[in-house]
Amino acid sequence: MEAWKFAVLFFCAFLGGSAIFLVKSDKSKLLKLILSFSGAYLFAITVLHLIPDAYSGKDSNQIGIFILIGFLLQIVLEQFSEGVEHGHIHKHHDGHVFPYGIMISLCLHAFLEGMPLAKDQHNELIFGISLHHIPAAFALASILVQNNFKKGSVVLYLLLFAIMAPLGFYVSIGLSNGSIGGIDAYFNKIMGIVIGIFLHISTTILFESSADHKINARKMIAVLLGIGVALIGFFTGGH
Repeated sequence: MEAWKFAVLFFCAFLGGSAIFLVKSDKSKLLKLILSFSGAYLFAITVLHLIPDAYSGKDSNQIGIFILIGFLLQIVLEQFSEGVEHGHIHKHHDGHVFPYGIMISLCLHAFLEGMPLAKDQHNELIFGISLHHIPAAFALASILVQNNFKKGSVVLYLLLFAIMAPLGFYVSIGLSNGSIGGIDAYFNKIMGIVIGIFLHISTTILFESSADHKINARKMIAVLLGIGVALIGFFTGGH
């Protein structure tokens, strides 16, 4: 039963965003450490699990093309999301205007991130994605609050964002077993796109927040912990 995965995906995003109503002090340093851990974890999981799995299927010689497509797609999405998926918070000064570009691109990003979970046999990826969505949801809520959205509206948009990764997971299950459209043959190509997105997101998280490209001790520990946890899962999962 995969119900617990849906619950973890949903509540990490929703509660992470809802924390905006509880946090009274600046928690940006803590969020950056969570980002560093999840970024390192996502990168390690992508290299250890997703890439080998994608290349083990049919038409594996074409997977690299779809990885590049995913990488470029994330670059395009970030032109609209303004880096919210990295935990970036930008205040808009054009009045009470809903940031449609941010919301649409962030929801699409979350939907695609949920798709590899259909092949997450050892449950490593579920925790990395869920952790990654905590600061992303918090950044989204912060943008809405700073732009004077009412609490009810902020909660509504958080609910929409929180449901996207579980929805992507559900659709990917249907694609992988052929129950949705009977296009299971394309599943590895879809995974290639997701891999490209993960590679862009994880490497950006790891390198862009370091002043002068130097990593402080706390961030280094978070990165090493992320990679270490991924390796523990790799070696204890029968690989």
